[in-house]
Amino acid sequence: MNLHQNPSPFNWSGRKSDQVEYWHQAIQPVVNLKIKDDSTKKVGILGYSSEEGVIRNQGRTGTIEGPAVIRKMLGSVALHLPENLPLYDYGDVFTLDQDMESSHELISKTSYELLKTNHFPVILGGGHDLAYAHGKGVLKHVKERGEKLGIINLDAHFDLRPPIKGKGHSGSPFYQLAEENPAHFHYLALGIQRAANPKSLFDTAEKLKARYIVMEEFRLHNWEYIEEQIIWFIDSVNKIYLSIDLDGFSSAFAPGVSAPSPMGFNPQIAFKVFELIVKSKKIGQFGRGRAQSAV
Repeated sequence: MNLHQNPSPFNWSGRKSDQVEYWHQAIQPVVNLKIKDDSTKKVGILGYSSEEGVIRNQGRTGTIEGPAVIRKMLGSVALHLPENLPLYDYGDVFTLDQDMESSHELISKTSYELLKTNHFPVILGGGHDLAYAHGKGVLKHVKERGEKLGIINLDAHFDLRPPIKGKGHSGSPFYQLAEENPAHFHYLALGIQRAANPKSLFDTAEKLKARYIVMEEFRLHNWEYIEEQIIWFIDSVNKIYLSIDLDGFSSAFAPGVSAPSPMGFNPQIAFKVFELIVKSKKIGQFGRGRAQSAV
């Protein structure tokens, strides 16, 4: 069963330039998931064009369009990455006949292969059930290296709900990772909204020894405390897997998500978090030799 679609050239467009100045000029499409296997550092983009996990979680649909829309917006953005860093678009994984589990299997396998071939994987969702599939591939790679993985998730939700009748969904990715890897689950959630998480989920977070910062504390004026918590977490692990759920942002900045809320965080604090994580160099040293990336 083919669950992969080759990258579309229509998703990458922008201002014309005689030299490579924009993302659409630098992206190299790769067909049939033929992973570039060499020793050079490179970026590998993979889309997850699906909303089955959101449907199972009774969310608002539309995430199936996410990967294409993100690429269209990114295409016209000015490029400031090193000139010799290859940027590959590996197309999209999609869900057929509600079989989300097969989609997840392919994403996990591909994420793992990207890491093994010195890629920085950037996986675009799709519902946040993607974090289970992607995280599974990342965790496999890190465990093989005898290292400790820490998950940092910017999100309004813990996403620690149990599967429904044994099937995962957009609210269960980190519960599934914890259930399958109890000794290797190290989790920090930033921007948790009390209104979006019942007490039972706070209890689950406590049982799993997850760390979190609620939205009331995840503010720029509280940066010193936030920075201290993130640094402590980063120092306790070898590698970082970064996951970003757009519904964590205020609906003033992300109105089209499955569960919009005006009480989310703003881009300024998110970028301070990204910069702090990048400075640790624990998110950029996977592969042969980073993984993650955004949802």
